[in-house]
Amino acid sequence: MTDLFSLKNKVAIVTGSMGLIGKQHCIALAEAGANVVITDIDKNECEIFAEELQAATLNETFGIGADITSRSSLENLRNMVIDKFGEVDILVNNAAINDKFENPTSAAEQSKFENYPLELWQKSLDVNITGMFLCSQILGTVMAENGSGSIINVASTYGLVAPDQSIYEKPDGTQPFFKSPSYPTTKGAVISFTKFLATYWAKKGVRVNALCPGGVENGQDEYFIRNYSSKTPMGRMAKPTDYKGALVFLASDASSYMTGANLVVDGGWTAW
Repeated sequence: MTDLFSLKNKVAIVTGSMGLIGKQHCIALAEAGANVVITDIDKNECEIFAEELQAATLNETFGIGADITSRSSLENLRNMVIDKFGEVDILVNNAAINDKFENPTSAAEQSKFENYPLELWQKSLDVNITGMFLCSQILGTVMAENGSGSIINVASTYGLVAPDQSIYEKPDGTQPFFKSPSYPTTKGAVISFTKFLATYWAKKGVRVNALCPGGVENGQDEYFIRNYSSKTPMGRMAKPTDYKGALVFLASDASSYMTGANLVVDGGWTAW
């Protein structure tokens, strides 16, 4: 059984590595034995984290700065990984953006669907969908040519169900902002793209699955944590480490007969 979950000598690339969950993805893969390529926009941050992770796990890690919306940047990433490791076995399409409104006083009005800026909509499409597409095309093709690999696309419960706007309400009934339309739209597209690519590359030996996480506790306002937890059967938000097991399962031979699937790990959020 241990061998089924082992990623020893596998080469794994994680986009959006410097995010809260992205770091945990990298740690999980390294702990399972993989050589991890840490990539995000900030090259220096990636290199520092790669050194820390290598020291902690003794596995070889590699930090590379890359822009997932740029074909040339991803081609450079691919070439550097191939030069160093000779192959790509696992790709975790984790990089994504979620709207942040700079001015809290105008966030409620700006985030309403009626007022939502087109530029924010387009930015989310570029990163969350086109970025995933380019990474899969440029890095996944290496796997397809080699006849094996696992691609894991990180989706969201909001790719399955609509946002519950009430969880963002303050105790006094005011709404500081609304969950905007771009995030659930793009995460729904992640799930559909996963099914497309899984069937397209099935005969090439490349498995493609989605990991669908719920909300992660990360210093949010107490009222939001309380609201979210009350709508979750398990009664709490996720911890950053709660997705490590699911990720290793999808990356490893433990899920060898699984492709085109969406693995939901949300504390039961979508169960009612």
